[in-house]
Amino acid sequence: FDRLDSARIKTLPLAERHNLLDIRELAVDPKRPVPAMSGELKGRIDRLGERILAARENRVSVMLAYGAHLVKNGCAPVVNALVEAGYVSHLATQGAGVIHDWEFAYQGASGESVRENTPVGRFGSWEETGRWINLAVIAGAAEGLGFGEAVGRLIAEDGMTLPDVNTLRRQILDDPAAPLTAARADLLRTLERFNLPSGRLDVAHPFKQYSILAAAYKHGIPVTVHPGIGYDIIVNHPFYHGAAIGRTAQTDAQIFAQQVDALDGGVYMSVG
Repeated sequence: FDRLDSARIKTLPLAERHNLLDIRELAVDPKRPVPAMSGELKGRIDRLGERILAARENRVSVMLAYGAHLVKNGCAPVVNALVEAGYVSHLATQGAGVIHDWEFAYQGASGESVRENTPVGRFGSWEETGRWINLAVIAGAAEGLGFGEAVGRLIAEDGMTLPDVNTLRRQILDDPAAPLTAARADLLRTLERFNLPSGRLDVAHPFKQYSILAAAYKHGIPVTVHPGIGYDIIVNHPFYHGAAIGRTAQTDAQIFAQQVDALDGGVYMSVG
């Protein structure tokens, strides 16, 4: 069957997009006084806190799964405070949770208008978002990283290091049956197809203090990403690579399952 040639996708600079959300205005300060609570709600919150403390004392899992709206509503600083204090052992999200996290870290703003961009055929077609998230995932897959760790490293380290193509080619030829060979071949093809240089690529993230992915990477807490194939906006970029998405998501699914295995007596929170 006929199919779209991804090389024909035209992307636009992220700086040209009107954003609906500014993280500097939205960010929730975890140090501000907690709203007054009483009755059943207060009791539930108190019990949750007690269970989290008991779980961490007993070294069992405290898992927080969240959707994109947690990020869009400025709650990343609250999650990061939990990470920094050691109250959670695992974070999990989906593709949109990563995209908004990265855009906030990169430019301090996110949230494009569906009504404004869809009728003119440019919704989600943003160069930097597609370029850097996809490239981080492709490169991370070649190292055996998960989706969350690969993008968290990109943000925390303000860039990435790409291997030399001759080194990749030699690794592939020396051990074609190695577990990472297919991912290395995909990275090699990406580097050659788009004429990307080896070595350090600097990508500044001046607002990374608002990034959950960066905080988790910095503190050695797994943040697993559970994406679909074909519906996140990073599809709208020539760099998009479904195999790399799948490989890193498989790694994350295995990390997630290991945390679930340690959940007896622990805590699982789902914030939609």
